[in-house]
Amino acid sequence: MRINEFFSSFIKIHILHHCLKEDIYGVWMIEELKEHGYNISPGSLYPLLRNLEEKGLIRSRIEQTGKVKRKFYRITPKGKKELISAKIKLKELIGEILK
Repeated sequence: MRINEFFSSFIKIHILHHCLKEDIYGVWMIEELKEHGYNISPGSLYPLLRNLEEKGLIRSRIEQTGKVKRKFYRITPKGKKELISAKIKLKELIGEILK
């Protein structure tokens, strides 16, 4: 699936939502998004994660278990504010569209 700007925003909100609930990592997020109809490749997801981190909305840490290294992401206070704002705007938009 080629991700356009429209769906990219939905995916970013989805990522922030899950980063608020728990630490996430890329492969898990790809599977989670797949359950919601987004067939996103690592080549599309990781730049989104990097972009969210550069904007200060999430932060990462690397964990190594044996030979396996995973980069985990968690929401920042700035990310929480952005997520709250996005939810308010989404509720308003959905309310208007579904009338």
